[in-house]
Amino acid sequence: MDIASLLPMTTPRLSLRLFTPGDADDLYAYQSLPSVARYLYRPAHTRERSEQVAAERAAHSVWCVDGDKLAFAVCRRDEPGVLGEVTLTLANARAAQAEIGWTLDPRHQGHGYATEAAVALAGFGFDKLGVHRLYARLDVENTGSVRVCERLGMRREAHLVENDLDGDRWGSEYIYAALAADIGGQSGS
Repeated sequence: MDIASLLPMTTPRLSLRLFTPGDADDLYAYQSLPSVARYLYRPAHTRERSEQVAAERAAHSVWCVDGDKLAFAVCRRDEPGVLGEVTLTLANARAAQAEIGWTLDPRHQGHGYATEAAVALAGFGFDKLGVHRLYARLDVENTGSVRVCERLGMRREAHLVENDLDGDRWGSEYIYAALAADIGGQSGS
């Protein structure tokens, strides 16, 4: 399924759209921060990597096989610029399972944007893409993301202790999940 025809998604304050190559500077502004990269278990982006990621995301809007990933720029409806991103990764096409994620520029955190964007994306996944089960994986120290999961109505299904190495720091992880029926989406029909 090509997603471009279903976009942009809008909420009262936000627009979720495909990235463009021109979003590289906004992407770099937050993806280059060690405080952001820490919770993504990867190094901070270089400017070149941000340009590459923006171009890759702009070119990929297909959702059909395991591993397909949709990444949407989160923008305010009334101002230019990218506040962050939300992602949906098709983990298992046959079982209609997808991983949801979000990353916001720290300058825009604390205003409810992550929750507003994640609610829109979860609804999109359940209602438009036929997702049956949506899950999120997050570092247990990422309390902002824990709150977003809980606001979404997701339940904590697992606490993995020291399951990933972030540089020289062991990180523990929570897994949150919800079924379409749990948070108002369709049941995958």
